[in-house]
Amino acid sequence: MRRILFLARAEVLHIVRDRATLAQVLVLPILQLFVLSNAATFEIRNTPMYVVDFDRTSASRQLVARFDASGHFRIVGQSASLDAADEGLLRGDVTLALIIPHDFESSVVRQRSAGVQLAVNAEKGSAAGIVQSYAMQILNTYAAELGTTFHPSMISVRSGDAEPVPLPGRARIDVQVRHWYNETLDYQHYMVPGLLVALVTMIGTLLSAQNIAREKELGTLEQLNVTPLTRGQFIAAKLLPLWVLGLVDLGIGLVVGRAVFGVPMRGSLLLLLGTAGIYLIVALSIGLWISTLVETQQQAMFVTFFIVNIYLLMSGLFTPIDSMADWVQVVSLVNPVRHFVTIARALLVRGASLQDIQTPFAILAVSAVALLALAIRQYSKRTA
Repeated sequence: MRRILFLARAEVLHIVRDRATLAQVLVLPILQLFVLSNAATFEIRNTPMYVVDFDRTSASRQLVARFDASGHFRIVGQSASLDAADEGLLRGDVTLALIIPHDFESSVVRQRSAGVQLAVNAEKGSAAGIVQSYAMQILNTYAAELGTTFHPSMISVRSGDAEPVPLPGRARIDVQVRHWYNETLDYQHYMVPGLLVALVTMIGTLLSAQNIAREKELGTLEQLNVTPLTRGQFIAAKLLPLWVLGLVDLGIGLVVGRAVFGVPMRGSLLLLLGTAGIYLIVALSIGLWISTLVETQQQAMFVTFFIVNIYLLMSGLFTPIDSMADWVQVVSLVNPVRHFVTIARALLVRGASLQDIQTPFAILAVSAVALLALAIRQYSKRTA
């Protein structure tokens, strides 16, 4: 027991004297708690919704108001154009489209039933099922309100300035649901593309940070720095094998995803690999930047875990970004993992084109150039 206590005391002194390790033990977990408690939520709220109202009556407006006031949906657009709703679903800006037919109110008044259509972007797997459940609850509640407004066995619907018209029985709303891009609501179709991004992220960030940290531990980094190689050549020689390895791992992951999980590959695989090549530059640059902050491989692992953990949980990989706190959604815009997850799912599941992903693609390209230049500059400063 005495030996154990002495060894424990030595470890405590080591942690206290190492400010970087002390910060990792005390500060970083607190930061993670504050950030992830807002990002990792399983309640789906503020789901983007598009309304196509062909009826434009008081009954249809009241139905739309029910969705808007529920807190589960956020109406991002409203028109009488099905094409606009289809484009929103294709771009991924809309998760649910509500289509109200021309005769909605008249059908409720005369036939005690009316039809509406829900178009759900099922790319998000089980989240689409939850969104559909929320929508059905709102529709059923609204139908019940129409059936008990004036009498338990009567309904009354006001049409324009006309007097309420009593009808026997209860109102019924017939709903037709279409699951776009993922008809079977297979959760693996939603998760596997995101997990491939996580795999590429770990390869690019962790290995690049540990690789150079290992050179520091062995004392060979300074020897390499005095060789005729320039800084840029040295960095390229160290990172190029990891860049290729990341693409190979992604290729293997795509084969397994298709063969084992049946993940659809509706978009261009060349475009996906090209985007992955740009994203790997971002990941490798982050790993290179981490290597300038640490001296050992253990420190590199801790820092990388902290950064990647937040990146993944704020990327929409596990939780829809629409459901996160507003400030988290804003911060996540600078998260490269978010943009690559969006691109991977859009290409594989939706079959999107370059035009459909041009915004996240441009952000990744700019990030790759900026982060690589910043990491090399910081690395040169620290190792000179």
